[in-house]
Amino acid sequence: MTGFDFPPPVMPPGVEALRAEVRAFLAQSQAEEGWRPDSDFGSDWSASFSRALGARGWIGMTWPAAYGGHERSALERYVVIEELLAAGAPVYAHWVADRQSGPLLLRFGSEAQRRAILPRIAAGGCYFAIGMSEPDSGSDLASVRTRAVRSGDGWRIDGTKVWTSNAHRSHYMIALCRTGPAGESRHEGLSQFLIDLEGDGVEVNPIVNLAGKHDFNECVFDGVTIPADRLIGREGDGWRQVTGELALERSGPERILSTFHLLAALVEAAGPAPEPRLAEAIGRLVAEFYALRAMSLAVAGRLEAGALPDVEAAIVKDMGTRFEAEVAETLRRAVPLEPVAGDRDGAGGNAPSLASALGASVLGLPSFTLRGGTNEILRSIIARGLGVR
Repeated sequence: MTGFDFPPPVMPPGVEALRAEVRAFLAQSQAEEGWRPDSDFGSDWSASFSRALGARGWIGMTWPAAYGGHERSALERYVVIEELLAAGAPVYAHWVADRQSGPLLLRFGSEAQRRAILPRIAAGGCYFAIGMSEPDSGSDLASVRTRAVRSGDGWRIDGTKVWTSNAHRSHYMIALCRTGPAGESRHEGLSQFLIDLEGDGVEVNPIVNLAGKHDFNECVFDGVTIPADRLIGREGDGWRQVTGELALERSGPERILSTFHLLAALVEAAGPAPEPRLAEAIGRLVAEFYALRAMSLAVAGRLEAGALPDVEAAIVKDMGTRFEAEVAETLRRAVPLEPVAGDRDGAGGNAPSLASALGASVLGLPSFTLRGGTNEILRSIIARGLGVR
């Protein structure tokens, strides 16, 4: 590969009507449920909201009807996701399952796995954690040390996974394990397994962050035995499978919208006639956002066409997370404002003030460039795509 491909997709008919339908649903949901908006997809967990989305057909949108899906296009799904994030809806419960775990099972899982799990995800009632990262490995995913060895009629798993967001309230984890020798590339001998977090004996230990929140966990596998049919795809094919999974994780609108609520708060605070310096800053951010959205939408179009744009997804994620940080830094330079830490201002459905929105974003910024792969790892993927590494 010597370049990148971001062709503008042709949007399917009816997407604006779908957008209006989602907005109407969100306005009603917020009025009735009183959730507070935050466009960072990892902010708020609501099982009832996820079930409501499932009832609307807005989870598993692109999947076959035989597995509980709705056979919509990836671009229609993009519109729904974009509206959910822009509104700051509490989407975290079903997020991983809908974005990557379900599509992975659809592509590589057995028929039994698909029929048992995908309809539950599409209904908004089945949640997944990601089992990739390990202690002392940083972002070097190929250095996986968790091992799965054949044991009787199944597998025995030993090792530890960390930063497993919401494993303490998820039903399943898809864990990347070493099942054979690494080979010269270190990408051989890896396999993925479906772990039942409610029944397979995994020890889930909380990791409380500096803000006092418990999202992360350490998951310990100490002689955990699972049936043979929990292998996902083919033994030893885990690296190829996980690469496709990461492309799904890196390319969506969530990689440019985590501080959208902050950008909206900045525009509102600036008013209709901002002073020139602030107007320039807002104009630059909006232009950059528009370009990144076009790139992210192009990746969705390529996924719709059956491509695997992992390099383009890495570019979107790298540029998108830097943009998200730039929004917060621009606001701090342009507006004399001290960020407010702690809970967002207001109650019920009240939007956060500019100070509290800034405080939440400042606390979250370090994680934006880590989740889904650090920017350094992403740039190495991009360099290989350009043929310069």
